Amino acid sequence: MTILVANAMVAPLIASRLPDWVDLRTFRHTEELFDLAPEAEIGWFDLDKKAPMAEAVRRATKLRWLNSIYAGVDGMPLDIMAERGVVYTNGVGINAVTIAEYVVMGMLTVAKGYREVVHAQDRHEWLMDSPGKVELAGSRALLLGYGAIGQRVDRILSAMDVEVVKVRRSGGEGALGPDAWRAQLGTFDWVILAVPATAETDGMIGAAELAAMKSGAVLVNVARGTVVDQEALVEALEARRIGAAFLDVTTPEPLPADHPLWALPNAHVTMHLSGRAQDKMFQRSAARFLENLERYRRGEPLAPQVDLALGY
Repeated sequence: MTILVANAMVAPLIASRLPDWVDLRTFRHTEELFDLAPEAEIGWFDLDKKAPMAEAVRRATKLRWLNSIYAGVDGMPLDIMAERGVVYTNGVGINAVTIAEYVVMGMLTVAKGYREVVHAQDRHEWLMDSPGKVELAGSRALLLGYGAIGQRVDRILSAMDVEVVKVRRSGGEGALGPDAWRAQLGTFDWVILAVPATAETDGMIGAAELAAMKSGAVLVNVARGTVVDQEALVEALEARRIGAAFLDVTTPEPLPADHPLWALPNAHVTMHLSGRAQDKMFQRSAARFLENLERYRRGEPLAPQVDLALGY
C-alpha cells in the first residue's frame, strides 16, 4: 500500500475516488501532521502557514511526491526535496481564473474611481460626475509574468482592446526580453506583476523602475510583496510620481495597522484575497491530484511540477 497523508479538508473530495492501492491518512491539525508525515510516500501537507508545512516535509523521510494547492513555493525546503528526489506539484494555474479577474477588477476600480463611488454611497451622496474617467480600451499594459495567470490576464485585456506587452525570457513577437522592459517603462499605463517569488524577481520594481514609469501609471501586484521595494513605492505614491498602486500582496502580511499604505488615497490594498475570491479551488485541486495519481502509478511525469533548482 502507498500511504497518502492529506489534510482532512480535502479528504471528502478524494476519498471515494482513490484506488485500492492507496492508504489515506488524514490530519486535522499540525501535531497530527507531524505524527503522520514520517510514513507518507505521498503528501498533501497544506496548512494556513508555510513553516509547519516545511517542517512536515523535513520529517517525511519516505516522501516521494508532495502536492499542494499553493502556487508559491517560498519557504519550502526545496534543497531537501531535491536531495531526496521528491517530486513537487504545486497549485500553479488553480486560481488563475480568480486572480486574473482580480487584476481586471483592480484596473477598473482605479480607472473609474470606484472607491469614491462606494464612499459616496456610504454618505448617501448622489455624485453628479464620475470620479474616474479613464478608459481601459486603447491603453497599454506591461505584463511581467506569463504563466497561467498572465496568459489569462492577456486574453481578457486584449478582448477589452488593451494593448498588452508581455515579458518573456525568450522575447518573441509582441514580447520583450527580460533585459528590455525597463527601457520602455515610460510607455505603459499599467504595470502588472504576476511573476513567481524568486531571488531573480526580488525587488525587481524599485525606486529606479518607479521613477521611469509614467506619472499616471498604475502598478498592479498579484505576485508577492517582495517583488516591489515597498518603501520606494510609498515614497512614489506620496509624491504622486505614479498614479496609483493596486496591491493584493504586501510585505509583511498582514500589513501592520499603522502602515502608511493603508491611508494613501492612491493605494488600494486587497489583503491577498485574490486567490480566495472563488468557490472551486478545492474541486479543481482534487481533480488535478487524482489525474496525477494515475500518472504516478504508471511512472509518468506529474504536472505542474516545480523546478526545485529554479524555485518555481
